[in-house]
Amino acid sequence: MEGCLRVGQLAPEFSATAVIDQEFKTIKLSDYRGKYVVLFFYPLNFTFVCPTEITAFSDRASEFTTLKTQILGVSVDSAFSHLAWMQTERNQGGIGNITYPLISDIKKDISTAYNVLDPDAGVAMRGLFILDKDGIIQHSTINNLSFGRSVDETLRTLKAIQYVQTHSDEVCPAGWQEGDKTIVSDPKKSKVYFSAI
Repeated sequence: MEGCLRVGQLAPEFSATAVIDQEFKTIKLSDYRGKYVVLFFYPLNFTFVCPTEITAFSDRASEFTTLKTQILGVSVDSAFSHLAWMQTERNQGGIGNITYPLISDIKKDISTAYNVLDPDAGVAMRGLFILDKDGIIQHSTINNLSFGRSVDETLRTLKAIQYVQTHSDEVCPAGWQEGDKTIVSDPKKSKVYFSAI
C-alpha cells in the first residue's frame, strides 16, 4: 500500500487497541462502516501541539455526531500512554476524558499504510482523512509536525462531501459553507451560478 494511497480508494483496514472512556478495547476501522469517519494521526502524547488538536476535536464532537461521523485519533504511542494522558488534567498538559477513541499504532503499521509515518522521526505526521460511509477516502491532508489543524475546516469539508454525495448533479465552489449556493455540473446550467458572482 505504501506510496499509492490516494483519494477515491478504499481506506486501509486495521485492527488495533484503542482507549475509549478510559478502557482498552480492540477496534477495527470496518466497525464504523455506515458512518463517515474523520481519521487523524498525530505525532506523540505529552507534547505541545497535539493536545490542542485532540481537545479541540473532542470539545466539538457533538457536531460530528450530528453529521453521523465518528472521530478516530491515532499515534504510535502505547495504549497505556494514551490512558495516562487521558488521566492527566488539561491544565497539566493532558487531555482529560475525551469523547472519541485514541488508537495505539505502536507497531507503526497503520501510519505506514496511510503514508504518514515520518521515517526519520519515527512518528506520524499530522495526517487527516475523511472517509465516507463506504470507507472510501474522500479527503486527505498532511501537515508537518509543528503546526496544527482546523476543526472548522474539517467540518466544512465534511459537510461539502456529504452535500455532493446527496446532490449528484451539484458541486461546491471554493470556500463553500453549508447553505451557500452550489454549481450545477453542466456547461449551461452552471452559468446560473457564475452570472450571479
